[in-house]
Amino acid sequence: MEEGLSRIISKFKGKSRNNPGVWGASQVVDLFPALSPEIVVREARLEDCWEVAETHCSSFFPDYSFPLDFMLRIDRLVGMLAGFSVPSGCRRTCLVAVIGNSMDETFLLGTEDLRIGGFDGKISLNRGYVAGILTVDTVADFLPRKGPLRQRRTGIAYISNVAVRERFRRKGIAKRLVAKAEAQARSWGCRAISLHCDLKNPAATKLYKGQGFKSIKVPEGANWPQPKTSPDVKFNFMMKLLTTPTTP
Repeated sequence: MEEGLSRIISKFKGKSRNNPGVWGASQVVDLFPALSPEIVVREARLEDCWEVAETHCSSFFPDYSFPLDFMLRIDRLVGMLAGFSVPSGCRRTCLVAVIGNSMDETFLLGTEDLRIGGFDGKISLNRGYVAGILTVDTVADFLPRKGPLRQRRTGIAYISNVAVRERFRRKGIAKRLVAKAEAQARSWGCRAISLHCDLKNPAATKLYKGQGFKSIKVPEGANWPQPKTSPDVKFNFMMKLLTTPTTP
């Protein structure tokens, strides 16, 4: 479906933007945060799916109009649900930054034992407003290998699809999403967390370096998978070692 949609976009726009499949972590971020107390970062629930798709598409395709914008949202929604089917032993989840509800005010139905793909099976009767999103996984599709690409890396989490709605930027949302992703990676037993950062996005580079990520030099001739984006986008691979919190 994504390949067909890309062809449609190219026909209408002449030159498509990035593929609506997998995205680097630096496509949309906010810088110089002023933390807002009403922001809650949590795992996405089924009820959040449309708002997640809306946040993704409005951030990555801000200039698209109907019917392309609607088609992109449907494609993102389908891709999101289908993409959370992960190989055995791997983990993936979507994190959302929600504006408007605190956890204490939210009444939940369902149980943590119920999960559909990477989504929490709980349903909230008090709707929040999804202001930012992030995906973190251990699938390792885009991590460097010494051997064949089919040989997966283990113990390293990967961040992608970081997006913040325009009206909520500069509030520290991306920073909080990344911090939550790091905590999630630690809970999975990962020793490091990584991402691809667009070389043409210095604000994103500054943000991630401020969070402790370091650029990793790509060895010449290495098996180095790149995210599925347009050919003119060049990435900087960044990684951060995760330390296990010590108890006094």
